[in-house]
Amino acid sequence: MLFTVITINYNNCKGLYQTIESVLGQTCRNFEYIIIDGGSNDGSVDLIKEYGKKISYWCSEKDRGIYHAMNKGVALAHGDYCIFMNSGDRFYDNKVLDQIAEIYAEESIIVGKVSIDDNDNIISPPPHGELTFYHLYSGAIPHQGAFIKTSLLHKYPYDERLRIASDWKFFVQTLIMDNCSIRYLNVYVACYDLNGLSSSNPELMQTEKQNVLAELLPPRVLADYKRMKQSECLVQSITPQLKINYGVDKLLYNIGKILLKIRRK
Repeated sequence: MLFTVITINYNNCKGLYQTIESVLGQTCRNFEYIIIDGGSNDGSVDLIKEYGKKISYWCSEKDRGIYHAMNKGVALAHGDYCIFMNSGDRFYDNKVLDQIAEIYAEESIIVGKVSIDDNDNIISPPPHGELTFYHLYSGAIPHQGAFIKTSLLHKYPYDERLRIASDWKFFVQTLIMDNCSIRYLNVYVACYDLNGLSSSNPELMQTEKQNVLAELLPPRVLADYKRMKQSECLVQSITPQLKINYGVDKLLYNIGKILLKIRRK
């Protein structure tokens, strides 16, 4: 199995250094490494040149945004699976690719865990049971933890009109609309950079996700999911109060039982 690791960068020299070290430090050597830089002027290009002999391909030129850069990387990929490890993100440890290579898998998308802190808390936990549309409606699949068949990325290029939610749209299109296969692994794949665009722009993410859903789903189906989400939020908001009330009711019930026993005696 040949992996293609793609790094997108723009004026994030410090984060790029961490990412490059993480990628080139993999004990598995069966991968190619592509860096697409958006014309940085902060020293990123000089850094890339330092590692030039160990990088399969790199370029630094103005692009039309993150997803244009990601599509450029995919167009150059020769691997069976691609994974995006953008500047600031890094592999969890130096044995990640070896671990994935040892697992026999034919699924279109293979997803591992992505840590967000030193306590190994993870972003976007896998669904309980089979993946359904509701899981994606309520959450996401982190691209830092996803190995995606290159042929699938060719079939569904990222929507370059979107600034922040195109990878989410990709997963809706492939896993829900096209019913592609997915496999979740109990393996830590990456450490997520919380300073990234998507984590720092939740309002834009929600706006773009709603626009994507309006594009892909019939209005009446989308209306049902909105009602389901509203109901879920309502239940979550009243659950603590229900627990308190249940505790009081249980206490009163037990006191009543004791009083009845005393009265009978």
